[in-house]
Amino acid sequence: MKRHPFCLFLSVSLLALGLSFASRADDRPNILLAIGDDISWHHMGAYGSEFLDTPTFDKLAKQGVLFNNAYCSAPGCSPSRAALLTGKYIWEIEEAGTHAANFPKHLKVYPELLEAEGYFPGYTGKPWGPGRLTERDRNPAGPEYNNRTMASVPAKGISNKDYAANFSDFLAERPKDKPFVFWFGAHEAHRVFEQGSGEKNGISPDDVVVPAFMPDTELTREDVADYGLEIQWFDSHLGRMLDELRKRGELANTIVVVTADNGMAFPRAKANNYEYGVHMPLIIAWPRGIAVGSRRIDDFVSLIDLAPTFLEAAKAEIPSEMSGRSLMPLLTSELQGMVDPTRNFVLSGRERHTHARDDNLGYPIRAIHTIKYNYIRNIHPERLPVGIEFKDVDASPSHSLMLDNMDSDLSQLAYGPRPLEELYDKENDPYCLNNLATNPEYKSILEKLGARLEEELRKGGDPRILGYGEIFDSYPRYSSTRDYPGFNESGRYNPEYVKRALEKMKRLGIENPAYEARVAFNKTQESRGPSR
Repeated sequence: MKRHPFCLFLSVSLLALGLSFASRADDRPNILLAIGDDISWHHMGAYGSEFLDTPTFDKLAKQGVLFNNAYCSAPGCSPSRAALLTGKYIWEIEEAGTHAANFPKHLKVYPELLEAEGYFPGYTGKPWGPGRLTERDRNPAGPEYNNRTMASVPAKGISNKDYAANFSDFLAERPKDKPFVFWFGAHEAHRVFEQGSGEKNGISPDDVVVPAFMPDTELTREDVADYGLEIQWFDSHLGRMLDELRKRGELANTIVVVTADNGMAFPRAKANNYEYGVHMPLIIAWPRGIAVGSRRIDDFVSLIDLAPTFLEAAKAEIPSEMSGRSLMPLLTSELQGMVDPTRNFVLSGRERHTHARDDNLGYPIRAIHTIKYNYIRNIHPERLPVGIEFKDVDASPSHSLMLDNMDSDLSQLAYGPRPLEELYDKENDPYCLNNLATNPEYKSILEKLGARLEEELRKGGDPRILGYGEIFDSYPRYSSTRDYPGFNESGRYNPEYVKRALEKMKRLGIENPAYEARVAFNKTQESRGPSR
């Protein structure tokens, strides 16, 4: 919102008269989102992880609110970040709901909505991506601030971007009368990790707890320790950013959010809808706006709830199409535990993560998560869950070790075929190892959760449920492709699946002119390679 100089004069005059009147820029909070890359919820000190040193995250949790049951929309970076930006589930955001595709211009994102209300936006590190911005002039996260770099970093694989210095540059450029909305996207803890770097920097593999879906060996302990070092690097840069805000006297009215886009890059975690793939850390601190800090909330929340939260905090209109629900009632409450009984479940899903199958097909999943159960539906169980050559898993020492032991039960769980339905009792099986879907004692629970999931997906207009799921398999991939059978062209819509999707939509009476226009436009363009 533009402000006339006369308004500033009037504000000063009224205050001089002792009247309570403040500009919107003074009243509205700044917003700082700190989003890590590939970090599961348990791996911060505030959540009980004892082998990591995360003083910034832990202090924020004591000052603000820690969410015990926060979930991302998808266990992959690009769709998860798109869902967070739009406040919508991945099946509601078209191409942006799959990995390394494009981000349709008509989708509303909270940084742009807040910018229209007078906020100053920006980002450092990793924004939305990977993918191609075929219709947008800039990244949905905002303008880029990535000029500053560091002379040295503690390990290979850690980005040399000086996130905190870039944030300082952003603050120096911000007009004094504008609140800011900033996206700090750490590249950490995305692979590749320097092997042994955790131990070299003080994280003892002996102290590491290896999740039970992986073998507990010297190698996997070392791998998890290396992952932990990158989380600590993320924590340290956020600490420097908060120090800068404190020096400027702006920390009290800044909403600080700490989270991640998806789970740790290990087998059966990232790119999977089990707990360590979609259960996220979420800490929100705001000294001026959160009356009672050091609270733990058990309500089920999604990262798509952040966009409407930011808009409500900024006194901006929340678009009716956003599926996320503002967290403001939880933040301003004095309660902890379960605050809102209606928040008793959350949804997640996934589509294509990488080019890992014939015809560039994905492995579509939809899931519902409750306090006790995870119900997962593998929509095409005939497809390979980890793809040809096991490429739908990030390369790592742990991955190689498990591939070398394919006869083990854990490797079969990670890489073997999966049934249509999976059901896990998280209270007794927190690592989701024992599928109860075929156990007759759980039949009623299976049916109830399956019906609830389908009901919610229909309300959200999910093409996979409505009968034209082929549209997801038609979407282009702008990152690299492999020499696998069938369609494998980067940057193009899959013509066979475009045809199938359009035929299904016609039969169902569904019109989607925006999709048809993007397909037609894509045919006229030459692929320019992956975006960064």
